[in-house]
Amino acid sequence: MKKQGILLVNLGSPDAPDTRSVRRYLREFLMDPRVIDIPYPLRFCLVNGCILPVRPRKSAEAYRSIWTAEGSPLVVMGRRVRQLLQSRLPIPVELAMRYQNPSIEDAIGELAYQGVEEAVTVPLFPHYAMSSYETAWERVMTVVQRQAPQMSVEVIPPYYAAGPYIQALVASAQPWLDRGYDHLLFSFHGLPERHLKKSDPTGCHCLAAKNCCEVESPAHATCYRAQCLKTVREFTRRAGISDEKYSIAFQSRLGREPWMTPPTDVELVRLARAGRQRVCVICPAFVSDCLETLEEIAIRGRETFLAAGGRELELIPCLNDHPKWIEALDQLIRPFLHPLGGLDAKSIKALLENRGGEMAKGQSGAAGNPLRFEDGARLVKAGE
Repeated sequence: MKKQGILLVNLGSPDAPDTRSVRRYLREFLMDPRVIDIPYPLRFCLVNGCILPVRPRKSAEAYRSIWTAEGSPLVVMGRRVRQLLQSRLPIPVELAMRYQNPSIEDAIGELAYQGVEEAVTVPLFPHYAMSSYETAWERVMTVVQRQAPQMSVEVIPPYYAAGPYIQALVASAQPWLDRGYDHLLFSFHGLPERHLKKSDPTGCHCLAAKNCCEVESPAHATCYRAQCLKTVREFTRRAGISDEKYSIAFQSRLGREPWMTPPTDVELVRLARAGRQRVCVICPAFVSDCLETLEEIAIRGRETFLAAGGRELELIPCLNDHPKWIEALDQLIRPFLHPLGGLDAKSIKALLENRGGEMAKGQSGAAGNPLRFEDGARLVKAGE
């Protein structure tokens, strides 16, 4: 039986909150063809000629506003989660970032050094997007093929509606909800509409109609918007939140092309002007607090809300190292481990679903060509 290991993968962070480190991080991030999906010559000119001469200095200031004595909040929390998960599992657990450090190369090297022959990849992105889940998985495949071609790798599918994830999300948010609020805003990271269409395997469903996410379609397996809406439905159902008490928005817009709407900053202004004096914001697309939550929402978002007439905006922390989240990760991973305790494929799928999600296996695709999820398949060897 092959020795297994776990690889947790998040997006990444600069090594330090200074302009040089942020520039290095942004260059790697923005030059990814799954982030800015335009031809390389145009992407190179846009990133190096227009963005990097200006943005790193401003972004460095934002990072300094959230940096801790231990380092980047995202990386520090990632290491904490790795340690807690390692204490529950009898196999090696490593942490990597898609961009910068700790690198995927180092994590794969460490797993190989420990004799791991089969790596289970856990993208720390509950929802499928080509610029997060897909690029992380593709990078793992590329690194394994180059560094450890003898190693088999598999990926846990998006768990946006999986029972353990939803239960952890509600449990971690409950103390803030219990304090009382006028309105709950679900703020997800936004995407260009173009990304949604490129991730549609049918080529004709996503954004073809206003209610496309409510109409059953194979496109939902890789549709970020449909999965975000499903997360909200499951959360509000489990938490007992009525429709008039919440809304959904999308943050972090970059560039002028059409993005998912409504924008979070616009929604915060609308809520303040509508008399919602106390607003809580939850960011389910992020499992660990980071720049997008701690600075964009808790600092700039609060300023926007107060300036528009709101009285109080409170950021509900991400899952971080909440005990229910560590337990959820354990539950999501266990069905992929050997031995499976006599569970058949149907039982494993039911365990993972627990009122949502689906157990499936991802196979790699080119940029803009979404991964294929097939029930029952488990192993995907690098290069297959």
